Amino acid sequence: MSAGTYNLIIDQGSDFAIRLTLSQGGAPINLTGYSARAQLRSTKISTGFPVASFTCNVAAPASNGVVNMQMLNAITTGLTPGKYYYDLEIYTAADAQVTRVLQGEVTLTPEVTR
Repeated sequence: MSAGTYNLIIDQGSDFAIRLTLSQGGAPINLTGYSARAQLRSTKISTGFPVASFTCNVAAPASNGVVNMQMLNAITTGLTPGKYYYDLEIYTAADAQVTRVLQGEVTLTPEVTR
C-alpha cells in the first residue's frame, strides 16, 4: 500500500485536528497493535529535529481503523507561516513494522488577531 496524498491548511494560533479512517478495499484497516506518529518539516529531506510533531493516536476500537492527528494552538502559535511537509506513519512496537499511510504539504496561514 503506498501512501495517499492529502494537503493540509493549518491556521497559526489555532488548534488543528483531523480524524482519519484508514481503509483498504473499502474495509477499515485493523490497527490493533499499532500506534501512529506524524511530523512537520520545512523540507521533505530535512534532517535533525522536526519543526513540530503532531499528537497522534489510534482510536478505540482499533479494528475501526481510525487515527486522530492534532496540533494544539500552543504549538501553531510559535510556527512561522508558510509551506511545510508532513507524513503520517503507523507502526508496531520497536518499529517492527512501519507504514507511511499519508503525506502532503501543509500551508500554515498567518494569525492576525493577537
